[in-house]
Amino acid sequence: MSAYDLLFRGVFVRMDPERAHHLAFDVIRMLGAPVLRGVVRAWSKPDPSLAVETLGLRFDSPFGVAAGFDKDALAVAGLGALGFGHVEVGTLTPVSQPGNEQPRMARLVADRAVVNRMGFNNGGADAAAGRLAALRRRRRRPVIGVNIGKNKLTPVEDAADDYERAARVLAPYADYLVVNVSSPNTPGLRGLQELDSLEPVLRRTLDAAGAVPLLVKIAPDLTDEEVERIAGLAVRVGLAGVIATNTTIARDELGLRSSSAMIEAAGGGGLSGAPLAARSLEVLRVIRRTVPAELCVISVGGVETAADVQERLDAGATLVQGYTGFIYRGPAWAREINRGLRKLRAA
Repeated sequence: MSAYDLLFRGVFVRMDPERAHHLAFDVIRMLGAPVLRGVVRAWSKPDPSLAVETLGLRFDSPFGVAAGFDKDALAVAGLGALGFGHVEVGTLTPVSQPGNEQPRMARLVADRAVVNRMGFNNGGADAAAGRLAALRRRRRRPVIGVNIGKNKLTPVEDAADDYERAARVLAPYADYLVVNVSSPNTPGLRGLQELDSLEPVLRRTLDAAGAVPLLVKIAPDLTDEEVERIAGLAVRVGLAGVIATNTTIARDELGLRSSSAMIEAAGGGGLSGAPLAARSLEVLRVIRRTVPAELCVISVGGVETAADVQERLDAGATLVQGYTGFIYRGPAWAREINRGLRKLRAA
C-alpha cells in the first residue's frame, strides 16, 4: 500500500469530498509556483516518445485532466508540472454562478467512483480570461482546453447565446474549446444533444471560436444510434473533434459494489470513475467507426492505469483524459501513467 493510499484511507476518506478536493487542489496550485514547478516537472516529465500531434497542437503526453477538476483555471501550471499533457479547465459559463447546494459530491469507495451534482460552479468567463491570458504567455505550459456551458438561469431556448458569448470571451486564450451539452447537473442541458437543438448551438459557437478548434462533449447515456448521429453532425458542421464521455446518470445497470444505502445516500447527479469504463469504451468505438480518421476523439471515463489509457488509444482515441482516478491514485497519477505507457510500448 502506497503512502498516498494510507493518507487517503486514513484522512481523506473521512473528510467531506468537496473539502478534500479543495485541500488537494490548493497543494497542486502551489506546485505551479516558479520555485517548485521546475523541480516537480523534472520528476514527472513525460518521455518525448509519448508526444501526440492533433488539433494543430503538440501534446507532451496523450493523457490529460478532464474538465471539472480545475473549473477556474487556477491550477493549470501545477497540473502541468505533475505530468499531464493537457488541462481542460471549466466548465465555464458566461456569468459566475455558485452551483448547486452542498453537499453535492459523494464517494463510492468500493466502486472507485464519485457522484457529483456540482452544477457548473465557477467564477465566470471574464474572470477566467485574465488568468488564461497570463498562462498563455508562459513558455512552458500544458495544452489548455476550455470547456464552456450555459448558465443555470438561461432558458434552454436561449442556450446558444450563452455558448456564443463564452466562446467569444475565451477563444483568444484557449488552445481548444469544448461545448458541454452533457452534464446531468444543469436542468435541460442534456436535451441540447437532440440534433435540432444541438446544430444551432454548434454552428454559432463555431463561428465565435474562429480559428480555435472546437469539440463537443457527449453523455454516455445516449444510445449508439444517438452517438452516431451526433458524431455525424460534428463532422458535418466542421468540428475538430468529440469528447466521450461525461458522467452517467445510470446506477442499477452498472453493477455497483456499494450498498444500496450508500448509493441512495450519495444521491442524484453524475457518476464517474471505474463503473463508467465499459460504456465509455463502447462509445469511443462507436464514434471512431463513424468519423474520419483525422478527427480528434478524446476518451474519458473510468480510466485509471496506463493499460486503461493504452486500451483507449488502441481503440482509436487520439487523446485520453481522467479525473476520478486522481482522487484514488494521488498526485503521482500522471507520472505513473506516462511511465507505464512507455514501458508498455517498449515491451
